[in-house]
Amino acid sequence: MTEKQTIEAGKAVLGIEFGSTRIKAVLIDEDNKPIAQGSHEWENQLVDGLWTYSIEAIWFGLQDCYANLRANVKELYDTEIESLAAIGISAMMHGYMAFNEKQEILVPFRTWRNTNTGQAAAALSELFVYNIPLRWSISHLYQAILDNEEHVKDIKYLTTLAGYIHWQLTGQFVLGIGDASGMIPVDPATKTYSAEMVEKFDKLVAPKGFGWQLLDILPKSLVAGENAGFLTEAGAKKLDISGHLKPGAPLCPPEGDAGTGMVATNAVRQRTGNVSAGTSSFSMIVLEKDLSKPYEMIDMVTTPDGSLVAMVHCNNCTSDLNAWVNLFKEYQQLLGVPVDMNEVFGKLYNHALCGDADCGGLISYNYISGEPVTGLAEGRPLFVRTAGDKFNLANFMRAHLCASVGVLKIGNDILFKEEKVQVDRITGHGGLFKTKGVGQRILAAAINSPISVMETAGEGGAWGIALLAAYLVSNPDGLSLPAYLDRVVFAGNTGSEVAPTPEEVEGFNKYIENYKAALPVEQAAVKFKK
Repeated sequence: MTEKQTIEAGKAVLGIEFGSTRIKAVLIDEDNKPIAQGSHEWENQLVDGLWTYSIEAIWFGLQDCYANLRANVKELYDTEIESLAAIGISAMMHGYMAFNEKQEILVPFRTWRNTNTGQAAAALSELFVYNIPLRWSISHLYQAILDNEEHVKDIKYLTTLAGYIHWQLTGQFVLGIGDASGMIPVDPATKTYSAEMVEKFDKLVAPKGFGWQLLDILPKSLVAGENAGFLTEAGAKKLDISGHLKPGAPLCPPEGDAGTGMVATNAVRQRTGNVSAGTSSFSMIVLEKDLSKPYEMIDMVTTPDGSLVAMVHCNNCTSDLNAWVNLFKEYQQLLGVPVDMNEVFGKLYNHALCGDADCGGLISYNYISGEPVTGLAEGRPLFVRTAGDKFNLANFMRAHLCASVGVLKIGNDILFKEEKVQVDRITGHGGLFKTKGVGQRILAAAINSPISVMETAGEGGAWGIALLAAYLVSNPDGLSLPAYLDRVVFAGNTGSEVAPTPEEVEGFNKYIENYKAALPVEQAAVKFKK
């Protein structure tokens, strides 16, 4: 079939992912190749001290993204999307969306970016003997309880952003196991929430006398390949306000962006890993066995098919780096030189590779928001140098590139150096890797491991959730998810690999020593209030 015939026959599969700064839709054909896409730019808002996106912004963003996809299909193929073979919904993980019995949101959506849950996360980590991160849904719920928030007694449904969108499109209150594992830990053996931890939590909050227990309000956990409902008539109208899209398409379990990143990089098999580096960054290493003990810096989640994953999540990655690059754009505009941002990024990133391996002593802290891994409740972007450091453009850019994966290195050093975790392949994806070879080489030096980047890496999570939707409807041989990705989707393609030199590894280690030593400067900056 041609792309147009695929769309007109209703054989195309749709994946939509809600990222931090962009909602993206990808339409794929029967060979899992992207054939059309749409997007919508958006930004979170700081309201009453908490990062949020309004319900109105969520639905406008979804509808505008889908309309943009329709326009792309019209432009490329002069046709209309009437029906789809399958749909998948994905979004940034964790956070807190609580609804009453009328499905009305009780408080504004609290995103993963909020760090107000320290007291709850610490108490639950001790109770569960398991690292419970600040951004997990259970931390948000317990913090709301500790803060005696009035709405808690009225909770009927608690879910993530992906779970909410899916629920409204299908009427099914479910969640993919990867996203579910960021609400409260799941048991890889039972593929659902840990019964022991659920029981402990219910006992902990029983004196409050709420009319619910935890399992009453959480979505049902599903694994990849399980049917998660069908697009309802109301759901079709919510997604496509033009009215062309017909109901009836099956949906795969809604997943978090971590899970879709694993799928998009073919990193769901044990001993594989991936690094997503954009507005935030995280690494996901699929483990052969559990870690020897809990670590505050490492979150335990799962792949979309339920394998255990060690996740190092960093709230900050490229935002501060982008802000510096924009200064150079402004300078170019002042000179009256036409600006091509791809050229600006390419020139500056590649010039960074000419810098000293240790960045000449220069240090950058890219903390736009708080950074739990290094114990910072708030962010203060800082550039730090002494008079004797080698201050030039190459070192300046290299320092900011190193900063974008610096916190990631601190967490991964635990896995590789202390836990001796074995990995066969790590794949990078996200905005940091758009300039070919540069972010890849910096990351390779940071974690002392070869890094692969695939041609499809730029497709990201929207493509990943589309693949999970395709897995639901086009797997006649009943392959496992790792086998399906290996044989059907990637067919042996492992991308281009870059291995670090000993000098680069030594240089990054020196950079991170300076970075850790100067952290008190960042901590002092956080204490400063304007």
